Amino acid sequence: MLLKVCGATSRDDIALLKAAGVDLIGLWHGVPGGHADLTTPRFTALAQACRTADDRAVRRAPEPMLVTFSRDPTAILTAARAADVRWLQLHGYQPPGVVAALKRGWPRATVVKVLHVTGDTCVERPLLPSYERAGTDLFLFDATSADGRVGSTGLSLEPDVLIDLAEATRKPFLVAGGISAANRSRYEKVAAHPRFSGVDVDTAARDATGAFCAERVSGIRRHWRAAADMEEVA
Repeated sequence: MLLKVCGATSRDDIALLKAAGVDLIGLWHGVPGGHADLTTPRFTALAQACRTADDRAVRRAPEPMLVTFSRDPTAILTAARAADVRWLQLHGYQPPGVVAALKRGWPRATVVKVLHVTGDTCVERPLLPSYERAGTDLFLFDATSADGRVGSTGLSLEPDVLIDLAEATRKPFLVAGGISAANRSRYEKVAAHPRFSGVDVDTAARDATGAFCAERVSGIRRHWRAAADMEEVA
């Protein structure tokens, strides 16, 4: 099971998340107005910091993931190649053609397309076959607010809605939207799905000041992975 934590903006963030044992660190680039949006030099520097296993307590360096709202495949690939970032998360309403262009331009990249869900409605649902044919490697199911806010909303999705959406796809998927250590049991059916690949967190990984909290990140990792291990044994 993969644990991704999104929105790192400093080397201190990277060090904390690495020590907490995350698999993927989301770095925002091309998210206009986003609180965690990074310039190209900063994005490149933090991507390198993710991959550097300079702490003996870190068994394996996490992979950086480019998280973007951009619809420009050339701009996305330019930034990703410069930083050697091979995980690309399209966290906007990019059409399937953007996925196809990314896979043509960099076949070894892992392209994660976010599916935006408001209540029980996914606006991209009619395009799922097109996204799959374009080369999407994983989908990420995330909650959007009723007023249209996208990403890091802290809102939760109903497990039955997630299962229904998973059954409409043929690809592995990650789950976001209010995921925490405390609500692992609520998602038993989701976590048991054969294509469930992990969780993506932001809000639940932070303390009351908005800073990443090692205890909270470790708690999410411990609760979700322990449960996953038990399911594999069963």
